[in-house]
Formats: sequence, structure tokens, C-alpha cells
Amino acid sequence: MGGPVIEKRPIGSTGVSISRIGFGGAPLGDVKRAPSDQAAHQLLQMAWDAGIRYFDTAPFYGQGLSERRIGDFLRDKPRDEYVLSSKVGRLLVPDREWAMERHGDPRAMPFRPVFDFTYDGVIKSFEMSLQRLGLERIDILFLHDIGWFSQRDNHEATMRQALEGGGIKALEELRAAGTVKAIGAGVNEWPIIDELMNHARFDVFLLANRYTLLDQEVIDTLLPRVEREGVAIVDGAPLNSGILATGPVPGATYDYAPASAEMIEKTRRIKVLTDRSGTTLIRAALSFPLGHPAITSIIPGFSKAEEFTDNMAGYHKAIPDELWSDLRAEGLLHPAAPSPRTPILE
Repeated sequence: MGGPVIEKRPIGSTGVSISRIGFGGAPLGDVKRAPSDQAAHQLLQMAWDAGIRYFDTAPFYGQGLSERRIGDFLRDKPRDEYVLSSKVGRLLVPDREWAMERHGDPRAMPFRPVFDFTYDGVIKSFEMSLQRLGLERIDILFLHDIGWFSQRDNHEATMRQALEGGGIKALEELRAAGTVKAIGAGVNEWPIIDELMNHARFDVFLLANRYTLLDQEVIDTLLPRVEREGVAIVDGAPLNSGILATGPVPGATYDYAPASAEMIEKTRRIKVLTDRSGTTLIRAALSFPLGHPAITSIIPGFSKAEEFTDNMAGYHKAIPDELWSDLRAEGLLHPAAPSPRTPILE
């Protein structure tokens, strides 16, 4: 059941096509934001009924809870009607004490994540994800949080694991065998994508926080290359982890940390223009990335039914073209950033 399926876009020559708007599964692993299995199921059902057919998750999201909830929901759906991505690079080690210290909630999954980008670590992580999901396959498999942004001082060591330790080789073998259909990495910085592409042929990258109303550096750096080489980009965290949803309020977050005064001021200036145009900051932020041809899909995360309803309703509303030209004129948008065609959903 449900309405029309949202338009899909292809991932290179893999034969996989994903909804322009996908479902980001990170909030489903948070027992504070999505406290019950029933609430999680409701969100997923709303997504399905809205025509979303691309679902992204990871072992790290709630130490397995997001995968369990998404797998439970998708298990009775026709398997070829949706695309599922998950991630490798962390193994979940039983450790209730760590989970209680981190989450303070006995409902939290009693595991501690440990990075492992080696060949054996990637294969084991993949197999464990299948078990948690209770599904026979994962369509897209990403290396998760490799790169300096996430690894800091461990960056060189984890890159050696992926390159010399066989992590990327494991992904390539899974794809060659047809076990997964597409491979890539889910990261928060564009330079690591550029580096990874020098070592292997990837199909798709999940890039969080890096093509948004507040940051378009990749127009001059990464996006030309991925377009030339036919690599797809899934735009994760299009709200920059919070500030483009909440607006320039005290305590706003940007890239998972308190927003700087400079970023709050930039957001304030953008909001003045979105308000003047008769739209909202969040509606503009969720529509903007889809204007660029390199962006195959965006995957905002939802934790409440009313958030999902409001955001999906926004995709059905037009945004005046003048907003994008005004943002460029004020130096708030890259001059070459393509304007999205709105409404996103007819």
C-alpha cells in the first residue's frame, strides 16, 4: 500500500536505483529520540506510504538497534521493491557496562563498537549485519567513518587497514560475487573520498554535511570528479546535524558540535532571506541539494512522526526562484550552485 513511489535515480552502471529522498536510519538507533519499537515502526511505515524506497542504516546507529528495527519492518516487503544500505568498519563487542555508561538506559543495545577495517573485519561486520537485519542481502555497502574527520590520530592506521589490510578488497570481492550490488564509503569529509577513489573503483559515496546551504566547497573540489567518473553521491545530514532545522538559536549544532558564532550568523542571514521569500529555512535546506546533478539522493533522519509529516509536506511546495538568486547575491550561496526545481515532489 501507499502512494506513488518517489522518483528514483541510478547509481552508475550497477543496476541499482534509489529514491531521490531516502530514509536515514540513524535516529532509529537512539532510544531517547525514537524510544519504542512501535514509534520506529510508525516512522518507517510513514516513509513507505510516502513512496520512499531507499533505507540507510549502520551497526553504529544504536549499536545494532537501527538495523534490527529496519530489518523487522522491511522483512515482509517485496525484496526487489526497495534498496537497503548498511555499513562496515565497526564490530560490536558485548559490553553492557559501556552501553549503560554511554546511554544510561537499560533498553540500549549492550554492545561497544570497535573499529576494524581489515578484510576479516569487513566480512564479519557484513555477516553480522545480515543477522541483525534478518534479511538475505544488503544492496549497498559503505565503509563507515574512515578518514580524518572521524579517526583523527588513528587516520593513518585505519587507512592501512582498509588498503593493506584488505578492507577494500573485501568490498570488491563482495561486489564481484554479486553479494552486494554497489560499494562505497559513508564519511563526513570530501578529501577522503578523493583519496579512496585513487585506490579502487567505487560506485557511490554517502557524504554527510558537505553539500548544504551552509557548505558548498565540493562544487569546486569533489563533485566535478565524481560526475566525470560516474560515481553517485548520497547527501547525508543535509541539515548540518541540526542548525538548518532549528535555525540560529542558542545551543544550535553544526557538524555534531556547538555551532560557532560565525556559522550562527550565516544561518541567521540565510533565514532572513528564506522568511522573506515565504518559505522556511528547513524547507530550503532539504530541497537545495537535489538541484545538483551529482546528488543522487538525500537521506534526512527523522525521529518523530510530526517531523516527517512536516518535512514531506515541504517537498510538495514551490520555493520562489528569487530565493536562490538572492542567496547568491548576498554571497551566501556558491555562484555555481544549481537551483533545485521545486516542488521536489509533484
